[in-house]
Amino acid sequence: MKKQTKTEELAFEAAFARLEEIVGKLEAGDLPLDDALALFEQGQKLAVYCGAKLDEAELVVQKLAASGAAVLGAVEPFDLEEAR
Repeated sequence: MKKQTKTEELAFEAAFARLEEIVGKLEAGDLPLDDALALFEQGQKLAVYCGAKLDEAELVVQKLAASGAAVLGAVEPFDLEEAR
């Protein structure tokens, strides 16, 4: 039996890959209803998680672009809480 990993413990790439896998299984349409519903619920959680990670990344990019820093060493540490 596979060990369940909490969504928050996944890297973005792993979460997105799992989401793609779930979408593929649901699109195939050959799952029992209970299994399809469980996968749909898991997919929803992954979609929200991935969306939040992308929003965070966008904030970082916006801050970097606004700072005009051309050299990576000149960039100050980014605080997500401060950006919100």
